[in-house]
Amino acid sequence: MKKIQFFDTTLRDGEQTPGVNFNTEEKVQIAKQLEAYGIDVIEAGFPISSPGDFEAVRAIAGAVSHMTVAGLARCRKEDIDRAHEALKDAADPQIHVFLATSDIHMKYKLKMTPEEVLASIKEHVAYARSKFEKVQFSPEDATRTNKDFLVKAVQTAIDAGATIINIPDTVGYTNPTEYGALFRHLRENIANFADVTFSSHCHDDLGMATANALAAIENGATRVEGTMNGIGERAGNTAIEEVAIALHIRKDFYQAESSIVFNQTKRTSDLVSRLSGVSIPRNKAVIGANAYAHESGIHQDGVLKNPDTYEIITPSLVGVDSNSLPLGKLSGKHAFATRVAELGYDLAADEMNDAFKRFKVLADKKKQVTVDDLHALIAGQTQEKKDHYLLENLQLQYVSSGRQGAIVCISDKEGNTYTDSAVGAGSIQSIYNTIDRILQQEIILSDYRIKSVTGGEDAQAEVHVVVKHPETGRKYNGVGIDFDVLQASAKAYLQASSALQR
Repeated sequence: MKKIQFFDTTLRDGEQTPGVNFNTEEKVQIAKQLEAYGIDVIEAGFPISSPGDFEAVRAIAGAVSHMTVAGLARCRKEDIDRAHEALKDAADPQIHVFLATSDIHMKYKLKMTPEEVLASIKEHVAYARSKFEKVQFSPEDATRTNKDFLVKAVQTAIDAGATIINIPDTVGYTNPTEYGALFRHLRENIANFADVTFSSHCHDDLGMATANALAAIENGATRVEGTMNGIGERAGNTAIEEVAIALHIRKDFYQAESSIVFNQTKRTSDLVSRLSGVSIPRNKAVIGANAYAHESGIHQDGVLKNPDTYEIITPSLVGVDSNSLPLGKLSGKHAFATRVAELGYDLAADEMNDAFKRFKVLADKKKQVTVDDLHALIAGQTQEKKDHYLLENLQLQYVSSGRQGAIVCISDKEGNTYTDSAVGAGSIQSIYNTIDRILQQEIILSDYRIKSVTGGEDAQAEVHVVVKHPETGRKYNGVGIDFDVLQASAKAYLQASSALQR
């Protein structure tokens, strides 16, 4: 069995998903869960890109102890210095240096000759190696790079001190046959191929990211780069959970193993989905709601007789267990705190008091409080503490001609309260029009989605919204969770507005 490492770039490449913008606290929370999930390397961010990214990388470097923490850098000394500063407290730091090598990128983006690109790789990889023991180099747009030149670029990086070589399919252009052949070509033409870690980095523009990553493993790659739930720019990245499960279920074929803790899969996936605001499609492989559902009568009959007839992945393998939570409105604080700790949350005393109060309110409304309800409750509480604006009160009334009126009261972190009213074609529109009046903002609602946290008539509502700034076009994400759909909708819109006004 060969060991396959997993390099997670959810917090860097995944954050390039339109509308996704993690804050530092959220990034640290995700990083800790990724460590529990068994990720080998986390790309914490691009330190020179912004003060926020620098602080997030530094915070993650100090928060995790088992994972390698990587920072991204262009072939520029100031980028490398900034990454080094951000990662100085990491238990195991790594730098990820990149430079484009395809003809189209060199000519139109870099405006550099091939010789200048090779010289830059040599200079900056060597400089990075003087500051880091682990240096990764990526020839950006590798799959559209001339193969002979790619070999030269990779060999130059290795000779300059690179210990990891990543071969990115930057625009999702390649297919498994070509990508596998590319790794085979490098294996045959790089003299010290076996002494260096080679990794894949694929995008899903043509729907082949997972297949391409597996093809790379078949042809010598020992590391896979990707994101949880496959989030990322455009159509997204390789979904880490898909590759990890594929290697496990088909170990007879791939003869490979990893450090992934499979029963943490669902928890990790749900956390990223909740904080990113990117919902998981019901038919998503491994972690979708339908992944373990059987509608066909023939399938149901087979599964009842023997699950192996139609189920190659057991729900318990990925952490999909019973949702029941043995807590109710009569449960005490000690039992509640114990259960919260079992679910992986480390709350301060005041946070635990607030969470318990919310739990009691929820338990009065629901017949059964589930694990998903508890995750949603704590996630909602955590998020509200970060938002600049909070919903205080909401009242709806019928106006005339089918129109609705809303009276909304919100508060800000300074303790000020604001109340106003507006009308709209429906209840949601009237609420959002009122919030726009209070905040004196003009924004475009580009997406509104609602789902239930659990099933049943007493389920909590989880609302996701994406708003767009009319001038810059930049998108901002908001999530609201509440027993009441309208309250959840207002909270989601306020969260997105808080992000827009920061």
